[in-house]
Amino acid sequence: MLKPEHIGIAVKDLAISIPLFEKLLNSQCYKTELVATEKVNTAFFKAGDTKIELLESTDPNGVIAKFIEKKGEGMHHIAFNVTDIEAEMERLKKEGFVLLNETPKEGADNKMVCFLHPKGTNGVLVELCMERK
Repeated sequence: MLKPEHIGIAVKDLAISIPLFEKLLNSQCYKTELVATEKVNTAFFKAGDTKIELLESTDPNGVIAKFIEKKGEGMHHIAFNVTDIEAEMERLKKEGFVLLNETPKEGADNKMVCFLHPKGTNGVLVELCMERK
């Protein structure tokens, strides 16, 4: 893992949360994107070298909606850049981590992604990110 790529924050409503985070970070939202496969709308901000990704569910039965129902709005995951996502997935499997997807899938911001089960990472949902080629 190279460095943190972004921090994901689950929110109920981007229309409310985008202006809030623009004020908080003193930075404009530079990109919004629908990730239909994950049933989320996303909004991205830069805070120094770190990106913040807001996640709003597009489906009341989606993962983000269920997360908010159970835990409320807040930090959802931390993502790390990797140079070779398949090799990193294989390495982590050998180390005993449980992957939530067996093959990389398309994520937001032109990334291929894989998530690690939070039960094996002290309750933190970890995302691996690799730039799509």
